Amino acid sequence: MRNALMVSLIFVVASACSSMHSNDMAGSSMAMGNKTIAEVAMSTGMHNTLVTALKAAGLADMLMQSGNYTVLAPTDAAFAKLPAGTVDMLLLPENREKLRALLQYHVIPGRVDAAHIMNMTSLRTVSGQTLNVMKMSGGVMIGNATVIKADVPASNGIVHVIDTVLMPPGM
Repeated sequence: MRNALMVSLIFVVASACSSMHSNDMAGSSMAMGNKTIAEVAMSTGMHNTLVTALKAAGLADMLMQSGNYTVLAPTDAAFAKLPAGTVDMLLLPENREKLRALLQYHVIPGRVDAAHIMNMTSLRTVSGQTLNVMKMSGGVMIGNATVIKADVPASNGIVHVIDTVLMPPGM
């Protein structure tokens, strides 16, 4: 049950982030807050690779589930920074578990807004791993990713858009 919940959370959060357009994110927070993370992600255009990955990981059915999650959503540009062939390799059916592990590394249980993150030194992911938090002038880094848009509301959580794909240890 816990694994199913974690997988659902990751997919929902990642999907929500992957669809956000810059214009959509600049729009009404209230309008976005009425959408699930999945609906937010599917409406943006900045997270197409993330949405594709979520579908390949078998997490698409969970996009509309209720919950209380924080998703660190890499943009398409973040995925483009990975070594050539990495995304294609992860999308292969035989690498489904690796892809799930990668996506779960981007999900934090509960709603953790930017104000709280700024007072933390680490975050625990739904997979039980820890991401370091480092404050910088004008922002914050989580792991090796910079948060480029914080506190995108959804009915089932919060999305923080990041500029780098976070890689779990050993991947």
